[in-house]
Amino acid sequence: MNRLISIFAFSLLLHVSASATEALTLDQALQLLKAKNLEIKAAKFDERSAEEDIDAVSGKNWGTLTFIQDVARSNDAGNVFGFKLTSREATFGDFGAEEFMTNLNNGVNPYITPPQNLNYPGYRNFFQSKLKYEVPLFTGFMLSSYTDIMQKVKELKSLDKHKIEKQKKYELKKSFYDMALLDSSIKNLNKILDNIHILEETTKEMIAVGYAKKVDLLEVQAKKGNVERLLVQMQSNKKLLYHYISFLLNQKIEHIQTPATEVRMPHISDEEILARNIDLQKAATGLKITKDMLKVSQAAYYPTLGAFGEVSTADNSFLGNADKHKAYTIGARLSWNLFDGGIDAAKIEKSKIEKLKMQSQLELAKQGILLKIAKIRTQIEGVDVEIASLKKELELANAIYENYEGRYKEKLVSMSDVIIKQSAQIEKILQLQIAKNKRTEKILALEKLANGED
Repeated sequence: MNRLISIFAFSLLLHVSASATEALTLDQALQLLKAKNLEIKAAKFDERSAEEDIDAVSGKNWGTLTFIQDVARSNDAGNVFGFKLTSREATFGDFGAEEFMTNLNNGVNPYITPPQNLNYPGYRNFFQSKLKYEVPLFTGFMLSSYTDIMQKVKELKSLDKHKIEKQKKYELKKSFYDMALLDSSIKNLNKILDNIHILEETTKEMIAVGYAKKVDLLEVQAKKGNVERLLVQMQSNKKLLYHYISFLLNQKIEHIQTPATEVRMPHISDEEILARNIDLQKAATGLKITKDMLKVSQAAYYPTLGAFGEVSTADNSFLGNADKHKAYTIGARLSWNLFDGGIDAAKIEKSKIEKLKMQSQLELAKQGILLKIAKIRTQIEGVDVEIASLKKELELANAIYENYEGRYKEKLVSMSDVIIKQSAQIEKILQLQIAKNKRTEKILALEKLANGED
C-alpha cells in the first residue's frame, strides 16, 4: 500500500511516473531524467554557485561598511596621551604644565626637567568604537570587467548543465532503442526456437519409422541449445539495460515501452548543428571572456579612485560620553601607476595573444565538428545500405531454411544441411541487429552534435 501511495504522490508531482503495472515510455523517461538524474542535479548546483560568484563580484561596487571596536589598556606614555587625545580628554596637565610652574617657582629650569605626568602616566583603559565606509569610485573598468567575466562563467556553467542533460538524454534514448533491438532479435530467435521444436518432434517421428537417425536428433538438440544460449545472453543484456536505465533515472525501472527499432534520421543542416552545438557555444563564450580579461589588463593604465568616511567615539569605558567624544573623518585617494618596468604592457600583450589563440581554437572546433558531421552522415548512408541488404539476405535465409526443412522430410538433404541453413538464419539476425544498433548509435551521435531537441 505504501508503495502505491508513493508512486501516486510522485506521479502527481512530476506528471510523468508510471504506475507499477504501466510500461514507462521514452517521453516519460526523458521527463524523469531532467528531474531525478544525479549528474544533472550536480550541474544545477554548479550553475547556482556561479550565480553567487556574480553577486560576490558586483557587490564590490557598493563598497564595505565596517564596524571596528578597539579595546586596550596601557601605561605607555605615547599610548596614554594618544588615548586621551582621541577621546578629547587631554589637558595641559598631561603636558606637565603644573610641574612646569612648580619648577619655575622653585628656581629649577623647567625646560630641561622632564615632566613626570607626561612620561610616567598611570594605566589607562581605551575603548574606541568606529564605523567606516569605503567605496571604490573608479577602478579603470576592472570591477565591471570582472562582473562581465563572472556573468560569462555562469553562462559556461549553464552550458555545462545543458551538455550533461543532452549527454544523459543521448544515453537514455540509446538504451531504449537498444532494448527495442534486443526485443526484435529475441522475437526472431524465439520463432527460430519454435521451428527447432517442430523440427525436433518431426525428427523423433522420423526416427520412430526409420527415416532418420539419432545423430539427426542430436544435431537438432545441439542447435536448440545454441539458440537458447543466445536467448539467455540477450535476456541478460536486457537486465543490464534496465539496471542502467534505473541508474540514469535514479529509481527502479522494471518495465519500459520500447520505441520503433529504427530511429528517424534528423532533418538538420550542418549550419543548424553548428549553431546549436554546445561545445561551440562554450568556445564562443570563452572568447568573450578573453576579451574581458584584456579589459582587466588594460585597467592598469587607468588611475583608481576611492573614497571613505568614518565616525568614531572613544573613552576609557565602552561608549562612555559617546556623543561628546565622537569624531568624523572623510577622505578620498587617487592612485595611478606611472611606471612598473613594462609589466602591465607585457600582461596586456599576453591577453591579446590569448584572445587570438581562442579565436583560432574556435575556428578549429568548427572545422572539427564539420568533419565529424560529414563522417557520421557517410557512415549512416553506408549502414542504411547494409541494413537493406541484410533484410533481403535474412528474408532469403528464412526461405532457404523452410525449403531445406521440407526437403529433409522428403529425405533429399541431411540434417546437417538443415542446421547449416538455420545457422545462416541466426547469423543474419545477429548481423541485422548489429547494423541497426550501429545506425541508431550514429543517428543519436548526430543529434548529440546538435545537442538534441529540448
